Amino acid sequence: QAQLVESGGGVVQVGGSLRLSCAASGLNFNSVGMAWFRQAPVKEREFVAALTWNGVTAEYGDSVAGRFTITRYNPKNAVYHQMNNLTLEDTAVYYCAADPASFRPCIRRTECNLWGQGTQVTVAS
Repeated sequence: QAQLVESGGGVVQVGGSLRLSCAASGLNFNSVGMAWFRQAPVKEREFVAALTWNGVTAEYGDSVAGRFTITRYNPKNAVYHQMNNLTLEDTAVYYCAADPASFRPCIRRTECNLWGQGTQVTVAS
């Protein structure tokens, strides 16, 4: 059974950094594009970042471009999300996501059919 498990969330000060991890199991990770989404209270889940199966091509949401970096390490079936220069608006539950049947990462919520449970990131002033 395919599964994604996020970790690394927590409370960080404005301007600080945080690194999230996502551990994948039960899927052919080396052939699957991966993505991160986030959902803040009373807001829709939004795309944050995505990375192709080989780690070559990344794509970012407009609000995080230049501050966040998505990477992956296929030997460990893991994808990472480095977040720098965090702002209050980055407070959200962050989700790891994938379409296990596709080489390309899902960048629209409706394209993703495998989700982690989410990890809370809170940015405090």
